[in-house]
Amino acid sequence: MLNPIPNAEPANQNLTRRPWQPSDLKGWLVFALGMFFVLFGLPLVVGGVWLIAIGGSWYYLPAGIAFVISGALFMLGRRLGAALYGALFVVTVLWSLYEVGLNGWALMPRVFGLSILLLLVLAALPVLQPARPARRFVLIGLGAFVVVVGTIGVLVVTAGRPTMHNAVPVASTTSSNPEAVAADWPAYGGTYAAQRYSSLDQINPDNVSQLTRVWEYRTGDLPEERWGAETTPLKIGDAVYLCSARNILIALDARTGSERWRHDPVIPDENIPYTAACRGVAYFASAGSQACPTRVIEGTLDARLIAVNAQSGEPCTDFGDNGYVDTTRGMGSVAPGMVSMTSPPTIVQGVVVVGHQILDGERRDAPSGVIKGFDAVSGEMLWAWDMARPDLSGMPPTGETYTRGTPNMWTIASGDEQLGLVYLPMGNSAADYYSGTRTPPENQYASALVALDVTTGRPAWHFQTVYMDVWDYDLGSQATLVDFPTPAGPVPALLLPSKQGEIYVLDRRSGEPLTGVEERPVPTGGVEPEQRTATQPFSLYHTLRRPDVRERDMWGMSPIDQMICRIQFRAATYDGIYTPPTTETRWIQYPGYNGGSDWGGVSVDPQRGVIIANYNDMPNYNRLVPREEANERGWFPRDDPRNPEADSGGNPEGQGAPQIGVPFAVDVNAGWRMPVTGLLCKQPPWGGIRAIDLRSGETLWDRPFGSARANGPFGIPSMLPFEIGTPNNAGSVITAGGLIFIAAATDNLIRAIDIDTGRTVWQDVLPAGGQATPMVYEMDGRQYLVITAAGHHFMETPVGDYVIAYALPEID
Repeated sequence: MLNPIPNAEPANQNLTRRPWQPSDLKGWLVFALGMFFVLFGLPLVVGGVWLIAIGGSWYYLPAGIAFVISGALFMLGRRLGAALYGALFVVTVLWSLYEVGLNGWALMPRVFGLSILLLLVLAALPVLQPARPARRFVLIGLGAFVVVVGTIGVLVVTAGRPTMHNAVPVASTTSSNPEAVAADWPAYGGTYAAQRYSSLDQINPDNVSQLTRVWEYRTGDLPEERWGAETTPLKIGDAVYLCSARNILIALDARTGSERWRHDPVIPDENIPYTAACRGVAYFASAGSQACPTRVIEGTLDARLIAVNAQSGEPCTDFGDNGYVDTTRGMGSVAPGMVSMTSPPTIVQGVVVVGHQILDGERRDAPSGVIKGFDAVSGEMLWAWDMARPDLSGMPPTGETYTRGTPNMWTIASGDEQLGLVYLPMGNSAADYYSGTRTPPENQYASALVALDVTTGRPAWHFQTVYMDVWDYDLGSQATLVDFPTPAGPVPALLLPSKQGEIYVLDRRSGEPLTGVEERPVPTGGVEPEQRTATQPFSLYHTLRRPDVRERDMWGMSPIDQMICRIQFRAATYDGIYTPPTTETRWIQYPGYNGGSDWGGVSVDPQRGVIIANYNDMPNYNRLVPREEANERGWFPRDDPRNPEADSGGNPEGQGAPQIGVPFAVDVNAGWRMPVTGLLCKQPPWGGIRAIDLRSGETLWDRPFGSARANGPFGIPSMLPFEIGTPNNAGSVITAGGLIFIAAATDNLIRAIDIDTGRTVWQDVLPAGGQATPMVYEMDGRQYLVITAAGHHFMETPVGDYVIAYALPEID
């Protein structure tokens, strides 16, 4: 019987071998290392053959063969195994540098694990050969290990630093900014212009390190797995107003955070859609109301509009039915959870404008995306806009409903009080990924910004960002109103970010682009080739979108899962952005449906002339699933008793969405994750934050946003402090003190970033995910920063019920 590892006699070149003894632990360890090499190499061999066959990289097959042979030599006690592995290591480093250059995060899965194995091989050398020659090879190998790992470490540490550009921002030509806020924060975006800018400057880069928590409030609306408030509170006078995950309205003392009142509308659990979320409330003051001169207005998860007295929390008896209005009237059949309001209403000229979140991917005949306007005092419905029935301005005739399946507005609208326009970021028609049954009005208004006249509810203009959208590129971002600098002077404009990463600049009076928009050719084909358009509109002003993803951009925790992602890449259909949906193969959607820019939108410093945009940079890995196959998988609508997930809110945002009424269901791998490790297939960064010159659209600085501390394989936090660039949801706020305050990322941190340099100058760990936009206000001469920490279902951050305020220490 062959002994696993013969020991080596350090005599001369003609080594005399002796039988390997079972008690020789080192020998067994080297044998085990060889076995590991063989087992590690076999998948690389099989996968390498597969990858070559579909046109991919040739590296993995010879690497796998080298692992197998090297491991076998180790098991036989042959020193040649170490030499072969050393050669493989050198080739791997050279190949990695060829593919990705000095990109630390990209180098990590290629060579970091192999560097650790190099240490083990060096430790095995004395067992495989005489001690004196071994010492020389050990020193060489250790040097290689230090150089490679040290280089990767330096690159990873420096990867999160801002990339500065040569562009210099030109200050706004406007001497004053009527949309700036200071002591108060009266609307979700600061004002309905949504600049998210405050003229407060007490906190600045020099003293922000002294920020401390001054009060903490817990709503008591303790979340479950799919809950997260996402709330940006308001501050008016000496009170802070907010809503909890299940729409409990709360007023706090702005100085201490102590509760003044709460009003619970009692939302049944069956009405919770994907997640219990309330992004905010609205505030309205009217001398014409005796019952509620000042009121807080909220849309709820069961689609009611609620008005309560801002002083007491009691329902406003002059609003609707004792403070409540059912906004689903005229929609027809509405299953629980199908229609909800997760975003705050927008109030322009005394009209409360509301849209609805209609549950994605369920049915082609989902409830209507109708937009409604209500009187802010009486709650009377003033108008309704059903895009498919422009002649209908009120309730539909008896026995009829608003047109079902039309695009909805689930996110936050902005408004211009002087123009009397409200700007609606519209979503997609029901059955997001199939367009063959849509009507001309749906094709006209889907994924478009629509300006409605609040006096009539009729469109004044619209601007469409995607034609025949089958990628779920609905507009998630609130448009931001600015005075746009031009050679002829400031022009009333708005900035419109999109999930594709485009930022458009439009004249907010007419919708005409103020900067270039170019029609570019895009891929055609897919399951509906006759439905795909030859071009799509691209902004010439600015884009957050990165270059097309490539095979070499695939990632993982080891060469094996990186290879698997490469195989998936090569096996999928991908022709760049707007690759049409397919069913025979998966198709890659890049960017994915979370952006680019999602509901966090952008912030604008009008004095510096700077836009701040945080963004996502992840693909989705999708497939249209034929109806018969979808039925076999049990993919049924939320209200179908055959749906095993019906009691927990259904499948979130495309993951097994049945799309009843069209030929295909859809399977969306959001972020393109590996099934076991949970890591994303595309290399980092997966999210960033960028400063953009308002006048020119040029990048001032750009950096990955979000650290690796709460991320890791198998859902295990790595606690690494490196800025890897994580997915992020929610927006930022800018202050005149030169700071950007933002949470949003998956690392549960809130940060202060210097707007001039892009560097983080302060941060704090939140007790739950910070997927909410912060706000700032002043009380008794003291500046406060407030953030809701409640987690987020898609970001998979810890859930909670916290509202936290920060301020500088008081001076005695």
